[in-house]
Amino acid sequence: MHKFISSDIEKGPLEIENLEVQSYEMNVYLVQLTIDGNTGLVFSDKDQPMRFYSAGHIREFFAHCEVANSFMTHDTPYDEMIGNPPKAKHSMALPFSMDLPY
Repeated sequence: MHKFISSDIEKGPLEIENLEVQSYEMNVYLVQLTIDGNTGLVFSDKDQPMRFYSAGHIREFFAHCEVANSFMTHDTPYDEMIGNPPKAKHSMALPFSMDLPY
């Protein structure tokens, strides 16, 4: 899997084929990109997956990029703990707008 470094993304506009927002817990999001057929997570300069803390944070970070397709997936580790049925093999993808509200 490819690593996209946040400082490289900030340097200039990119053409992003897919931007997947992965929602794990309250206000913690990771972003997976596909650029030129390479897919991978966005990493901080400290070589750790970059955490985003709101939808606005994601939109602002990628505002200078051209995003062809964006969506959000949600995964929770708590389903089994609270008696919910087993998860589906594929998580559901919801549309995610990259438009800034201001």
